[in-house]
Amino acid sequence: MSLMEALHWRYAAKRMNGAEVPQATLDTILEAASLAPSSYGLQPYSVLVVQDPTLRERIRHAACNQPQVSECSHLLIFAIWTEVDGRHVDELIALTAAARGIDPEELEGYRQSLHAAVAGFTTPEARQQWAARQAYIALGTALTAAAAERVDASPMEGFDPPAMDALLGLEEQGLRSVVLLALGYRDTQQDRLAGQAKVRWPRERFVVEWSGA
Repeated sequence: MSLMEALHWRYAAKRMNGAEVPQATLDTILEAASLAPSSYGLQPYSVLVVQDPTLRERIRHAACNQPQVSECSHLLIFAIWTEVDGRHVDELIALTAAARGIDPEELEGYRQSLHAAVAGFTTPEARQQWAARQAYIALGTALTAAAAERVDASPMEGFDPPAMDALLGLEEQGLRSVVLLALGYRDTQQDRLAGQAKVRWPRERFVVEWSGA
């Protein structure tokens, strides 16, 4: 199946049949998310994987009672780091140097520019909004990878983040939930959207061939 075929096939499944996504397939989707680009390469977020049915049932109550939370195989929670500072920059520089087999001193200019960028946010809220945008890039990559693997994926913003964070104890871990992704397989009998035509704005409205003023 080509990429375009996969994207035409996918939709945000509202009901899932409970079938389990194989571990190897899940690992592929998670690796794809980890390979997503992010600003400065800092990846200021974590992806929590929840498979336990009892916990997912509790999460469902904080997610507007959306059935795919408990019907899916795995629920991914994209959670931003509440703090991003110079420690993370130094860790990234050390990781980069090790991965590329170079002396960290060769990355000193890059390290200083990253320190300046991280320190340049005017408020914690601005920093967290930036982190959330990076998490959404990974979400989009995970959605595409899931489609390529023929796994249904339902992204969800409809939940109570403070309630979710309290339920999972995320604040104590320096995390804040921003978006959910249910992975599983569509229930074609219960999902009224299954098999319906995909609706998108026509190209002439969506794509603007910009020629300047």
